[in-house]
Amino acid sequence: MSTLFSVPPLPYAYTALEPYIDEATLHFHHDKHHQAYVDKLNEIITNNPQLGEKSLTELLTHLDSLTEPLKTNLTNQGGGVYNHNFLWYNMAPNASKEPVGNLKSAIDTTFGSFEAFKTAFKDAAIKNFGSSWTWLVKNADNKLEIFNTPNQVTPITLGLTPIMTIDLWEHAYYLKYQNRRPEYIDAFFNIINWDRAENIYNGKQSPEEL
Repeated sequence: MSTLFSVPPLPYAYTALEPYIDEATLHFHHDKHHQAYVDKLNEIITNNPQLGEKSLTELLTHLDSLTEPLKTNLTNQGGGVYNHNFLWYNMAPNASKEPVGNLKSAIDTTFGSFEAFKTAFKDAAIKNFGSSWTWLVKNADNKLEIFNTPNQVTPITLGLTPIMTIDLWEHAYYLKYQNRRPEYIDAFFNIINWDRAENIYNGKQSPEEL
């Protein structure tokens, strides 16, 4: 029997991220866009019983064992589900403005300071062309990197551990910010859930844990 997926409820009210992310955007993003990815992923799972009862992480970390077009379809739809699952818990109302603990120390060591990291992250996000994501990840050497992925490619498919992300698809911000992507990125730094990022960095919580 195949494992089907569902959209997790938001861990906060639709108005909780105001004024940085507006209520209408969250409704469309979570209730419509995320749901569409889940529906299409479940259709793939139902039509491909050989996928069995694998978790989403198992599916996305074993894509090389699949043939086309299944590989691309799972990358797009499964990645869309994974990335959005991560995103909702990556944000929080009344969030601290910067990380603390081991993650803060690692950011300072890697980038020079938190302000230098913010500048580098914003620059990478602005230059990330089209529908895409910008991530703070931990690589196989346990070093931090700023990493861009196109479309719905996930860091875990590439052997990277996601620590924090920003969704740069236009549906994530266009209702409020239109073409002002830099303004959206600046606003996003006010709602990053650095406590969760710290837990993931320290291995106390998996990126998939909601």
